[in-house]
Amino acid sequence: MKFLRNYIDDVKPNFIGEGKYAKWFPLFDAFENLVFSTQTKTSNPIHVRDAVDIQKVMVTVWLATFPAMFFGMYNLGAHSLEYLEGINQANTGDWHHFIINMVGYDSTSFFAKLWFGAAYFIPIYATVFIVGIGWEALFAIIRRHEINEGAFVSTVLFSLSCPPDLPLWQAALGITFGLVIGKEIFGGTGKNFLNPALTGRAFLYFAYPSQISGDKVWIAGLADNNIIPEGYSGATALGVAAESGMAGIYERFSWWDAFFGYIPGSVGETSIIAIGIGLIILLVTKVASYRIILGTLFGMILMSSILNLVGSETNPMFYVPWYWHAVIGSFAFGLVFMATEPVSGSGTNSGRWIYGFVIGITVILIRVVNPAFPEGMMLAILFANLLAPVIDHMVVMSNIKRRKALTT
Repeated sequence: MKFLRNYIDDVKPNFIGEGKYAKWFPLFDAFENLVFSTQTKTSNPIHVRDAVDIQKVMVTVWLATFPAMFFGMYNLGAHSLEYLEGINQANTGDWHHFIINMVGYDSTSFFAKLWFGAAYFIPIYATVFIVGIGWEALFAIIRRHEINEGAFVSTVLFSLSCPPDLPLWQAALGITFGLVIGKEIFGGTGKNFLNPALTGRAFLYFAYPSQISGDKVWIAGLADNNIIPEGYSGATALGVAAESGMAGIYERFSWWDAFFGYIPGSVGETSIIAIGIGLIILLVTKVASYRIILGTLFGMILMSSILNLVGSETNPMFYVPWYWHAVIGSFAFGLVFMATEPVSGSGTNSGRWIYGFVIGITVILIRVVNPAFPEGMMLAILFANLLAPVIDHMVVMSNIKRRKALTT
């Protein structure tokens, strides 16, 4: 690595100042920071000096998504192979031999299921990553600043929130909208008031609602002489709750199935255990605010409990208890990785409690009261993003009035 360090130091003058490749400095800087930690240190006395920088924070968030990512790929493969095994039992043919040739393992093994799920998720993630980093590099070159690692996290969060059958061109379009319209036109990372990953996800939902429905999930199949379909869509736990209430949920899933993640859903949202590991990482490193986490949980528990008491003769979602809301849909994934995003969320300590409480209240109202959209975490967080500046302003003004009262 010393040779590489020396080589980078030798060519660096060509990319800075009046160097002949100065306009490509953002790309050079991105490569240098990918290989080595940044050597730039603040010197002005107004800066807080700390070992943690944006690069380390973003890498921490990225690594925190790994448990949910790998379990999600495994879960997708498990559901798909289970379905395909059932199809094979109803038809003739050496299905077991076929699946061994396809994945290289016994179809019941952990690695076979993980490989099968990865075959659908990795192309989406690769497409989103390449397109997202491409946009980030383009704006960095035009504005002559370093490539920000924020896009690094936005791409993985966006990919984990997508259905596994999403066409790649839609994945590219979604992340383009999220990064360009949701972030770059407002000045880039640190100036966006909406979460870029959720902005792109919301765009796809409203642009292509039949494919991004929120209550159906696609399970892979394989075309085999027109016997095995390419895939089918099954209802998610939220979709079942909206149609049949708790009776329908208990017929198909147990609470522990939902907690461990053995239910259909987007790649990153199913396992509370895997998401919880990511939460611990973010809390220990102080990347995520526990105030937002607890505020959201309090709001969700309060609103769902109230609606449980109110009840409804026509809407079975009124009777879904809070402990089921917590483990189905994208509530946990959005809470840990989206709601805690520091730029678009509230910045004051008191404001974070209010911000989280608003998310918890709103997600239940959307899930229960709105009959057309059983999911609600995405829209709840975006709504809270819009309110965050107002919340912080009210908190600051309240503090100013209190201090004035103490001095008079």
